[in-house]
Amino acid sequence: MSEECLFCKMVAGEIRPDVVYDDEHVLAFRDINPQAPVHVLVVPRRHVATLNDLEEADAALAGRLFLAARRVAEQEGVAEDGYRTVVNCNKAGGQLVFHLHMHVLGGRQMGWPPG
Repeated sequence: MSEECLFCKMVAGEIRPDVVYDDEHVLAFRDINPQAPVHVLVVPRRHVATLNDLEEADAALAGRLFLAARRVAEQEGVAEDGYRTVVNCNKAGGQLVFHLHMHVLGGRQMGWPPG
């Protein structure tokens, strides 16, 4: 856990997000600045700063993020129509909180390029 990390504080229960999924490996909660009708962040409970910081030993954790995203999409009713998952990496990639997280976006038609 990183003491100054916003998402670590959420995982630790110091800050209470609007949780939609929770298990021993990941926490998923609604984004406070949603970009779609469904916008949920899926974060590992263990602090990993960026996608670049994942190691071979983290393969199962990375898979758990995707499985949690699928569960969130099912719970939120967007799995059948479709949804987008996004992982931003570092500042130029759009990452604002330096704790690995996956965005699950749905409930509207997604365009490409994402703009």
